[in-house]
Amino acid sequence: MTEHTPPRIYGTDHDTTAPHTTLPGHEYIELSGGPLDGQLLDVTGLTADERTAGAYLITPHSAYGPGGRASYGPTFSRPDGPWVWEGDAP
Repeated sequence: MTEHTPPRIYGTDHDTTAPHTTLPGHEYIELSGGPLDGQLLDVTGLTADERTAGAYLITPHSAYGPGGRASYGPTFSRPDGPWVWEGDAP
């Protein structure tokens, strides 16, 4: 039997001691597809409008290389998540 590793939190460094630890009282949305697939995004401080707009997230693995951005956003059928990959941007 293999042990399942919880998803990594977007924005944590790989050398962080707890990159998989969620914080109490915070709300997270899973990212689906693309270079950040499976990571969790902390959306605690986002307004309702920001949550419906989605986000461009910096990633080292975009089509534009390190520092490029990946666009993620909600779908009409599941506005509360997960956010799906929409493509890469410079």
